[in-house]
Amino acid sequence: MAIDIKLWKDREKRLLDPELFSKKAESLAQKIGEEDPNKSKNKRSQLRRFYDEIIRLNTMAQANKDWNTILPLVHMIVAKTVYAKGRKLVTDSFVEMMKSGIEQIHDKEDLQVFANFLEAFMGFYQIYGPK
Repeated sequence: MAIDIKLWKDREKRLLDPELFSKKAESLAQKIGEEDPNKSKNKRSQLRRFYDEIIRLNTMAQANKDWNTILPLVHMIVAKTVYAKGRKLVTDSFVEMMKSGIEQIHDKEDLQVFANFLEAFMGFYQIYGPK
């Protein structure tokens, strides 16, 4: 199953998918949490590093820092997740989820939605991720 999250139900009208922070976040947390039977990848502490980075950049964006400086740093997170995959710290599905979300970020409102999605995902991951 390819990982494809949609941040907006209708981007032009700025309507969120009502299930993005519930059913979709939980479903992905479960899939990614169960993906590595050896429990050596997708550790909460590793995933938390990416979440923390998104939150940090979102905080900067919401504080009206220069968006032209923030957006490239957001997109650099894709490279960081691929690097973590190369080091066998995260799985393909986690990389796909991050890519799917980050590719949809064009303005600070998109970043806010993705940060909220990751917050919900991490909450569910507490249940489904490696112990």
